[in-house]
Amino acid sequence: MRGNGMTAAAASIAPSGAEYRKAITAGVIGNVLEWYDFGVYGYLVPTISALFFPGGDPLVSLLSTFAVFGVGFVMRPVGSILFGVYGDKHGRRKALSAVIFVMAIATFAMGLLPTYAQAGVIAPALLVIVRLFQGLSVGGEFGGSTAYIVEFAPPGRRGFLGSFQLVGVAGGFLLGSLTAALFIGSLSDADRLAWGWRVPFLLGIAVGIVGWYLRWRLDDTPKFTEIEEQGAVAKAPLTEAFRDHPWETFLGFGTTLHNTVAYYIALIFMNSYMINVAKLPQRTVLWIGTGCLAVFVALLPLMGWLSDRVGRRPLLLFSCAAYVVLGYPFFLMASSGSIGMAILAQLLMVVLYAPYAGTCPSFYTELFPTRVRYTALSVGYNIAVAIFGGFAPFIATFLVHETGSTQAPAFYVIAAAVVTGLILLKVPETAFKPLR
Repeated sequence: MRGNGMTAAAASIAPSGAEYRKAITAGVIGNVLEWYDFGVYGYLVPTISALFFPGGDPLVSLLSTFAVFGVGFVMRPVGSILFGVYGDKHGRRKALSAVIFVMAIATFAMGLLPTYAQAGVIAPALLVIVRLFQGLSVGGEFGGSTAYIVEFAPPGRRGFLGSFQLVGVAGGFLLGSLTAALFIGSLSDADRLAWGWRVPFLLGIAVGIVGWYLRWRLDDTPKFTEIEEQGAVAKAPLTEAFRDHPWETFLGFGTTLHNTVAYYIALIFMNSYMINVAKLPQRTVLWIGTGCLAVFVALLPLMGWLSDRVGRRPLLLFSCAAYVVLGYPFFLMASSGSIGMAILAQLLMVVLYAPYAGTCPSFYTELFPTRVRYTALSVGYNIAVAIFGGFAPFIATFLVHETGSTQAPAFYVIAAAVVTGLILLKVPETAFKPLR
């Protein structure tokens, strides 16, 4: 490791194999629990739509529910600044512990909310407030957990180990999807609407306590500890990020477009799309989504490992190109009304997105120096997610509603892939250089 430019101070605090495996395992588990709390809302959208936004037009109710889903993302840039600056000044461990605490409280509160029938317009207003706090928390999660995991990884394994960051994210969504599928599949419609929908949210408090405990007991990363011991911690990380690293911050933003649109369309929106457009049963769709998520999670480490061998750019560009070519056929298959075609559509979407998802944590981390990594990574990423990802289900539903074409969302997916692909053509390979 010294041959890769490690300083004497860094060498003295370099983790052993057992230490970094422990840190990464705990980091991933915490990530799973954090994203379970945030993602379970997306899998209960049809139920929440009926309870909080009742109306004559189910598509309008769905639009309202997805708008609230998107509202949770409005606070993500704020959370990225708040927790990013704190994490760059005081350490990743403390910031990530605070992040999961906020999420657990907000998710538990969602399970206690009155419905529209019980409280009228107050109910959706409270739902918006809770989603804002969830968004604040998530704004500090991705950048912090990505930096934490990749900073622990030894040279030559950053792609593989960094992919477990997305394993944690997708694993959290998988846990949320599985929980939603089990409750919806085992309850009558009356019980589901009366009380069953609350249970996955109420479980968030237990999930959060476990996640907080795991994170609080962790050591900070060798890279952060090194600059802390040298007295080189950034005094104003946000100012330094925009002043000294504007191009890298823009790259973090631009290369997130395909990442976030593909994620939220393939893994969140497609569930509601197949229910409302293809008219497939909700129970069936949830199990399709859960199975595709499981495949996605299994592919991520393989893609991260491959990026350590061939570089980040080939896998990132391949995924963008695949979505440009197949974006329209995805929606033709998913809207056909055939369960087999629906499975094939979502499976293809996740398989062709996996090369991007498995590679991007290490790629993002390699763009920035340690002094401002948490802040710069979080801000660029979360602004893109807030604008293009969080509202992706809303935009896709709006396109169907306004155009009357069930394939209209394909053009949004294709546009995001084209823009990101063009930006990536300007980005040098980062895989084989030491972290700054």
